[in-house]
Amino acid sequence: MVLDLSTLVADLRAAGGDVTSVEVKSAAGGLPESLASTLSALANLPGGGTIILGLDERAGFRPVRLANPQALKQGLAAKARGFIPPVRLDIQDGTVDGTVVVVAQVSECDRSAKPCRVANSGKAYIRGYDGDFLLSDLEEQAFLAARKPPMFDRVPVDGATISDLDEALLNSFVASVRRNDPDGRGRFSDRDELLRRSGVLHSDGRPTVAGILALGIYPQQWFPRFVIQAAAEPPPGAPSGTRARNQVSIDGPIPTMLDRAMDWARRTFDTAIVTMPDGSVHDRHAYPLVAFRELIANALIHRDLDDWSTGLAIEVRLRRDRLVITNPGGLYGITVDRLGRDAVTSARNARLVAICQHIYSAETGARAVEALASGIPTVTGALAEAGLPPAHFIDSGISFTVILSQPPAPPSAPVLVPRDQAIYDAIGDDGPGTVADIEARTGLPGYTIRRSLRGLRERGLIEQLGGRGRVTTYQRTKKNA
Repeated sequence: MVLDLSTLVADLRAAGGDVTSVEVKSAAGGLPESLASTLSALANLPGGGTIILGLDERAGFRPVRLANPQALKQGLAAKARGFIPPVRLDIQDGTVDGTVVVVAQVSECDRSAKPCRVANSGKAYIRGYDGDFLLSDLEEQAFLAARKPPMFDRVPVDGATISDLDEALLNSFVASVRRNDPDGRGRFSDRDELLRRSGVLHSDGRPTVAGILALGIYPQQWFPRFVIQAAAEPPPGAPSGTRARNQVSIDGPIPTMLDRAMDWARRTFDTAIVTMPDGSVHDRHAYPLVAFRELIANALIHRDLDDWSTGLAIEVRLRRDRLVITNPGGLYGITVDRLGRDAVTSARNARLVAICQHIYSAETGARAVEALASGIPTVTGALAEAGLPPAHFIDSGISFTVILSQPPAPPSAPVLVPRDQAIYDAIGDDGPGTVADIEARTGLPGYTIRRSLRGLRERGLIEQLGGRGRVTTYQRTKKNA
């Protein structure tokens, strides 16, 4: 089996729940009805996903005994045929902690046939952070639009003229193109011809979508939601009712939006003052600014420009423990597992990317984008140098999310009422203990211990082992041991 089941289960236990591409069911009572939505959602997910039958999420992903694994496999195969198009499965046996489980790897549906629907209802589902969700009309439009190669950045903007382009940006763009032209200034000496050839202007003289977004005086005149909505979570102790701090809507052409996003980050990210080995003193932001810039630039040039997405903005949310950046439109021409590994420069908006290679920040003079497949490696390196975990990428097919996280805080001792503390201490670090063991150590009655154990389990402080004909024991969870 290509899938490393032991590592996958270890990751699930560490995360404390399902992840986007993995769904776990105990299936102790047979094939769950809810698998219909899960099969549709995973088939619509880039890269597909995995279903594991025979693990109990509520018991820390411990295996449960399956009465008839063969019947479950046959049921899965039969259910997979009830979709349009049929879901493709690779079903195999697996073993977790010495117990047999059923593992079904769900293949991604072909882009030209998405969304994958439940045949008898016509409903289609999409995978979210914490489950399967019915596809909205807007999301369905996104899947249908993705069946064809995107050309939306080449369309002329109705009502726009060349006078709607920023003259300074335009002159800088033209100078850069001519400077980097291997044939020198002789080719396309006529400026309007150069602008048409480079995709800034349509053949009829109107600016294109790419031209307006990259070089326009105010692109939001035509695209009101081509903005960055940024906000930070209120700090501890903020007045009651405070929803956000430093909330802004960043607009303008792409180079201006990029500069303003960086200004927001400098004002909003927590900053530490650190002394370097050479004695110099520097500010260190909670998240490396170079990584943030790469991610924002990627969002600006790779967001979906189809009609379905015109009402959606790029979202930036700074939480207390993480930074979340989401833009409309999934990855194009590459999968999450290849990000930063392959030198792939595939672009959803090829014309927009080409134009942005020749525009520069008015504040820093830096090129907006390089389009050399170096962005994600730059992010990865900056995070590692700052001692932060790697970026987490989530591609839903119609949106793309990047999560940067702070290192996990060291575990602290749980605050418990005296009775629960006594039971928690009685469980100790010496291995699993039964209710009888805890009763002997504390002198508390069994019914009191069981009630307290339920509360400790709900708080994630302990986990239950055994059950269903086997001795039931309890132990501290690893993160609290």
